[in-house]
Amino acid sequence: MAFIEVSDLVREFRSYRRFSGPLGPIRSLFTRQYDVRRALDGVSVTIARGEAVGYVGPNGAGKSTTIKILTGILVPTAGVARVGGLVPHLHRKENARRMGVVFGQRSGLWWDLPLQESFDLHRHIYRVPPRRFRRTLAFCQDLLGVGEFQRFPVRQLSLGQRMRGEVALALLHEPEVLFLDEPTIGLDVLVKDRIRSFLCAANRELGVTIVLTTHDLRDIEEICPRLLVIDRGRLVWDGAVADLKARFGRARTLTVEFEGDPGAVFLPGAELVRDEGRRKTFRFDRGATGAPALLAALMSRYPVADAAVAEADIEDVIRALYVTLGRSRPAEADEIDTWTRGQAVIQ
Repeated sequence: MAFIEVSDLVREFRSYRRFSGPLGPIRSLFTRQYDVRRALDGVSVTIARGEAVGYVGPNGAGKSTTIKILTGILVPTAGVARVGGLVPHLHRKENARRMGVVFGQRSGLWWDLPLQESFDLHRHIYRVPPRRFRRTLAFCQDLLGVGEFQRFPVRQLSLGQRMRGEVALALLHEPEVLFLDEPTIGLDVLVKDRIRSFLCAANRELGVTIVLTTHDLRDIEEICPRLLVIDRGRLVWDGAVADLKARFGRARTLTVEFEGDPGAVFLPGAELVRDEGRRKTFRFDRGATGAPALLAALMSRYPVADAAVAEADIEDVIRALYVTLGRSRPAEADEIDTWTRGQAVIQ
């Protein structure tokens, strides 16, 4: 039975039109003309209890709108959304007790209090029994390392420490589902790895359902076996990450280091994509040409010191998906900037 169920979900936003006046744009007091932007356009999806699902797409695609509906913040214009059998906006209190939320740009911690006191307040708000609270806190301390700094005021913590505290806070009342919106944004590699490992353990050992939206696709690869891709309010992919790679990840790369710079190299069946003198990288279709044949052709003409073959990564795969949709790049310039900063898949 589905734990999260979304059926024909529609969410529209209205903005009233403004008219030119003698002192600038004004809104008419006598007309109700407005423009409608459809953020979600008939989205349907089901998520089973205990699944870890990634949810990606460019800015304005509808990711955050979906999460806000599932958490009860927004009311859908049409369609149905249920979490654990409850309609979120009609059962906000019950829904809140069963979920944990981490928004990368918003904090649930008390700025001037030690981190431990934020944890204690959270325990009292959710009425978590002391023994259960200590057990879950020990789990967080072990995997996230929050015990190292939980006596310090939140305002004195680094960004990475605060985010580890945020993730721990979201799990302390043992929610059935975690909604995470950009939990690793702006963090260094080591902190990202620690948070990813923690979320994998929470999903595997505690059975927590995870819905993760992110622009860092390494998060998806390491945490979520299943991927949802949304574009312009419509779901364009719902399936396993492995299936997406098999369908759109046919390109592979062959990186060859020669004993000396061979100059220009032409390799039939492959495209030269990076030339660094002695080191050259070729792209080829794994269904058309095999790596051993390509390498043998090079070694017959040039002395080769080393070689490596790599599969397409998730960024290349999603880029290929968008190309098939006829959208090789986002329409908005700010989307391009944001996706570039977050290891964009749409160039």
